[in-house]
Amino acid sequence: MKKKVTIENEAGVMSALKNVKRVEGVLYVDKVTGQLTFKGYNRLPKGMRTPDRVVCHLEHGWLKESPRRYKFYSSVKKVLGSVTVVSVMQRELGCAEMALYEQ
Repeated sequence: MKKKVTIENEAGVMSALKNVKRVEGVLYVDKVTGQLTFKGYNRLPKGMRTPDRVVCHLEHGWLKESPRRYKFYSSVKKVLGSVTVVSVMQRELGCAEMALYEQ
């Protein structure tokens, strides 16, 4: 059985196929035309994104800075109990806030 496939952004998909030999995307039936359509994902090559910069290391996590966001991570063991976990997380958030002010 043969089917015709419409390719969105055909020039971009074909150039990617020539260079990489594989294009990730989605194949679907268009609701308006009823034709089988391929839409390639617009992804950056690996390594193009700038790595996050560590603002400060914490006792149970870290605070990092990306070009658009600040990322706070804290991992505390459950066996300490919820009251202790909350106090540890609040203390570490305070340390992370101070690191941002000092920056």
